[in-house]
Amino acid sequence: MNIPVVALIGRPNVGKSALFNRLADSDAAIVTSQAGTTRDRNFARAEWNGRAFWLVDTGGLTEDSTIPMDVEIRRQVLQAIAEADVLMLVVDAQAGIHPQDQRVLEIVRDSGRPWLVAANKVDDPRTADYFEFFNLGATEVHPVSARNGKGSGDLLDALVERFPEGMPEVGDALAVAVVGRPNVGKSSIVNRLLGVERLVVSATAGTTRDSIDTPMQYHGRTLVFIDTAGLRRQSKVDEGIEFYSTLRTRRAIERADVCVLVIDATEGLENQDLKIATRAWDRGAGLIVVVNKWDLVEKGDKTADVFRKNAGEKAPFLRHVPFLFTSALTGQRVTKLLETIVAVQGERERRIATARVNERLGELLARLQPPQAAGHEVKLNYAAQVEVKPPTFAIFGNHPELVAENYLRYLQNGFRESWGFIGSPLRIVLRRKAA
Repeated sequence: MNIPVVALIGRPNVGKSALFNRLADSDAAIVTSQAGTTRDRNFARAEWNGRAFWLVDTGGLTEDSTIPMDVEIRRQVLQAIAEADVLMLVVDAQAGIHPQDQRVLEIVRDSGRPWLVAANKVDDPRTADYFEFFNLGATEVHPVSARNGKGSGDLLDALVERFPEGMPEVGDALAVAVVGRPNVGKSSIVNRLLGVERLVVSATAGTTRDSIDTPMQYHGRTLVFIDTAGLRRQSKVDEGIEFYSTLRTRRAIERADVCVLVIDATEGLENQDLKIATRAWDRGAGLIVVVNKWDLVEKGDKTADVFRKNAGEKAPFLRHVPFLFTSALTGQRVTKLLETIVAVQGERERRIATARVNERLGELLARLQPPQAAGHEVKLNYAAQVEVKPPTFAIFGNHPELVAENYLRYLQNGFRESWGFIGSPLRIVLRRKAA
């Protein structure tokens, strides 16, 4: 079973995202003074007093509106409430009771979930600024300041007391960052995998602005999908929200085990796609390329093969990366992504016995010796795998600084011939043999 889920609910601009960041001890949610910044549900894993839980930030609930995005936000919030184990109603103590607070509270009560009230923006809990919120009918109102952290410990104590019993801790989760340019179908891919519309999807490029963490179970393993805001070329990134969204996307790549690069089949592999792929590969993450909207492409017998070949010519490392040709719209081959993610992570975690590594090194040396430098005989003596995630091999020799880069690539390709490591970077470090 999953660990408890806590959803932060409230009207716009009461500080839900700031409180989310404070309680999760992160800055995963974008925080600005602009009401309505949070559109999707934003998941973060938190822990207090030995109890782990998922904390969920939601968009601000507004009056019934005909504005499509407001309607979509409301639908997302209601779904977050339905999935939560505990609800935290966040109110603004400085603004006092707002008519919309009462309407949000009615939604919270109607859910039947355990709930509590967090009166945010109380910088000094000794004041009585928050007392009026007892008029909402709450038996407890917890003063807290997302800005300076005052009262957050007491709030978390009260929160943990409301957790249901019998919800064991999950094992280590596999973090999967879904990355790519805006409007290529990243959220649609994740929604297909989850079987529900967990992420806001619209035809407007850039709908997803935060990185959204969404856990799911697959064959007994927890996968956490990070549906990220699309990375734009830097010249097109505006100040403010767009800048921070791009920063969150890059940080999502930094913390991912496997990156799923989604590209638009109708547009092909563009330079920005290559930059994103290179960032993930250089970071050491596993990489899978999902070519979405494949149903819209005219195909011959070898269309997919030609696509892969062209990609490998643009970036040679992509020759070692699995490509999936999918359609989020029809569901074509989308579910194959799950087994591919697990397989790529398995490649990242592979460990090769030292005897086999040295046997393979000997074969490669017999086939082609390292180029010799003027006045020095370059010898490579032995090797061993020293790390996983990604697989890293140390090769020891007398003059490691004189081994040419192209020979290093020869050794990498030779190791891949034997062991694959499909979808995973493979690193070789050269070390000086001890005298």
